[in-house]
Amino acid sequence: MNTINMADLLLEAYDLADAINESEEVRRYLAAKRRVQEDAQAQRLIREFQRKKELFDDAQRFGHFHPDYHKAKEEAEAFLRRMRENPVIGEYMEAEEQLDELLGEVSRIIARSVSDTIKVPVNDPRGLRKANKRRCG
Repeated sequence: MNTINMADLLLEAYDLADAINESEEVRRYLAAKRRVQEDAQAQRLIREFQRKKELFDDAQRFGHFHPDYHKAKEEAEAFLRRMRENPVIGEYMEAEEQLDELLGEVSRIIARSVSDTIKVPVNDPRGLRKANKRRCG
């Protein structure tokens, strides 16, 4: 049986990371991120969303018992939809989701090659992914 030592394994991991960094998904994500950072309207929307999110986070600490919980949640969700309608932010969010999908799939492939029972952490804050299938700066 051919065994690989830890140094060789890490070198292979670095090669995989380099290949991912050269992918279309990373190129598109970085370009979209730069456009968001340079766009004044996008930055204003992001700051406003962060304020709404802070209000929701404060309400969320107490959960449904907080008197403004539902209002704060609805406002944050509505504003997130509004942000997505901004072409610069929408493109960024789509690129981010595609890159996250790629990274999640690579993680699942590696984990499943070891065992079907290994849990694979995924970045899916909105709960969009289905199990074993397929996310402003």
